[in-house]
Amino acid sequence: MPNATDIAAPGSIFRFTVNSANEAVTTIREKLGEHAKVISVRQISKGGLSGLLSSPKLEVIAQVTAPLAPAPEPAAATIAPVAASRLNAVSDALAAPASAVTTAPIAGSPVTIAADQRAAPVSLPNLLRRGGISEQMLVRLQSLPNWTEINERPLHQSLVEIGRDLRRRHDERPVMPLPARAAFLGSPGSGCTTALCKWLATEVFRRARTGLVVKAEFDRPNPGENLAVFCEALGVPMMHYPSTLPATTGGNEFLYVDLPGLSLRHPAENQRMARFLDEENIAGRILVLNAAYDHATLRESYVAGRDLGATHVVFTHCDELGQWGKLWDYVFDGGLTPLFLSTGPSLTGDCEENLLPAILRKTLPGG
Repeated sequence: MPNATDIAAPGSIFRFTVNSANEAVTTIREKLGEHAKVISVRQISKGGLSGLLSSPKLEVIAQVTAPLAPAPEPAAATIAPVAASRLNAVSDALAAPASAVTTAPIAGSPVTIAADQRAAPVSLPNLLRRGGISEQMLVRLQSLPNWTEINERPLHQSLVEIGRDLRRRHDERPVMPLPARAAFLGSPGSGCTTALCKWLATEVFRRARTGLVVKAEFDRPNPGENLAVFCEALGVPMMHYPSTLPATTGGNEFLYVDLPGLSLRHPAENQRMARFLDEENIAGRILVLNAAYDHATLRESYVAGRDLGATHVVFTHCDELGQWGKLWDYVFDGGLTPLFLSTGPSLTGDCEENLLPAILRKTLPGG
């Protein structure tokens, strides 16, 4: 492949190795310009223990496309932020699961914004929507007894009041301690095994706890090589199911289970897991949600997890999330106790247990 530092001709293909989606967007913009498209994104990592303890990188392949024909001169009352829309297309492509092959042309039609719309004042509901707050959550906020008063205040004061209400709602929710016997479950691509590793590292390093990890497969593949190496590094024994599990966990011990991916299209296929959880008295059931997924996929995963008796929830891939506001739906709905946010790919860090301040910072400026 040609060097990215050369002037790229249409049709040229480049490979970049980067640390994050944001770095990929910046690199493509600087090296290839606006006329490019992402062909594929693949996560790569080192082998062995050093690879487990370091952050994986992304291999991004992009191609330069022919420039579009010049657009007609825009009217005086319009502006056209073409570059932003094109780069957003790349960002959306990189936010997809790393195993997926994506094609996202950067070039697109200009977006025009009328001058009178651009100058219009921003309302509180629209500002909340921009932060990712869903219509369902917005309706809840608008049902507050003092919503009219909040809405009439200056925006910075209104956001503070909204933040206070969200804190109050959060603090009023019952919190379920995580049982000693717990399973991590989620749809394929949710980062379930990585979430388990992060929690294991937290338990061993911060809380000096010991226990057992179980890798279960049933009739679905659930590769466990990386988990086995990680457990060995932590000094935590790991076993494969089916086998006889300890009946109880006493003292300061835990038993955590890594389950295969949930089936969203055929919920009946999850019944084997449901029977296993009941038969082995796995009281803690941690639903792992990929926060970068859209609302529809998140809702399907949430329903599937609730059908299996989920008690807690973990949000992964938060470092890839542009709008954190949508997480409020899953913090408050269904009564699941939030366990932690995953804010990066490292197995021994990037784990935020204090969810409320983290989501507030990303949702409400000054909240």
